[in-house]
Amino acid sequence: MGRVREFDEEKVLDAAMQLFWEKGYEATSLSDLTSRMGIQRPSIYSAFGDKKELFETALRKYTMSHASEARTRLQNHRSVREAFRAFFENVVDEEYSESRSRGCFCINTMVELAPHDEKFEILTREHQMYLAVIFQETIERGIQSGELASGTDAKALSQALIVSLIGLTVMLKSRPERSFVNNTIEVTLTLLE
Repeated sequence: MGRVREFDEEKVLDAAMQLFWEKGYEATSLSDLTSRMGIQRPSIYSAFGDKKELFETALRKYTMSHASEARTRLQNHRSVREAFRAFFENVVDEEYSESRSRGCFCINTMVELAPHDEKFEILTREHQMYLAVIFQETIERGIQSGELASGTDAKALSQALIVSLIGLTVMLKSRPERSFVNNTIEVTLTLLE
């Protein structure tokens, strides 16, 4: 009969996710993880596998939560244009309210690991495509309501907005002038006119 785990798996996974999000994969040591998670290495290996498997599990947790949050934020507005404005402005507000820029955990992973690790290339691309579907559904809602032109290519527009979002998120890591960011959002939103 196996031993009962003496820790809350979701809680320790969340602690690992936060640490990986702050430091990235390479800069996070097993000692950092045991300290933040409050469990020892054998417990980490038993529950999650090695460091890379733990990172993958943490990334999957993040992407599920991030996608769900994105869908909710975009559905909370009657106007599709206002939904996207609020969405982009929220990304910026969150970055500037943090004492240190963490960016998006998935985009950080795309930059750090995807270029040389096929698994993370696929995982980050899947998340981008899933967000594009959420954006596309929102745009289609705007077409159906008459807010957006009937000839709008919802798929292409959603993909352009995803590229803008990724670029904006990466750029925010260098803390540009807020007016620079605001102008960028304004021009991006003209795609919805």
